[in-house]
Amino acid sequence: MERLTRYDVAEYNEVKMVVVESDLLPPDPAVVVIPLLSDYPAVKDLNPELVLDGQRWMLATRLIAAVRRSKLRRTGNVAEQSDKINRAIDVLMAGV
Repeated sequence: MERLTRYDVAEYNEVKMVVVESDLLPPDPAVVVIPLLSDYPAVKDLNPELVLDGQRWMLATRLIAAVRRSKLRRTGNVAEQSDKINRAIDVLMAGV
């Protein structure tokens, strides 16, 4: 099982996903992720645009899910864009 940390980008069935689960939680076979999609409709602050390897992706925040770690393959990291990701999660959970 590959070690994944918060803001890592991993792929599952050719879909890129951002790990959003805290690194402080105990190990679990699943991890919480948000998909990165190229053609997802944007809602201000809820679906920020992230750049990964020069390509633009929409954070599909409403599609947040848990995926088995063993099915994911790490492909990058977007920690430098963490403010946008955290804001999107806040908007999803609190509406603000």
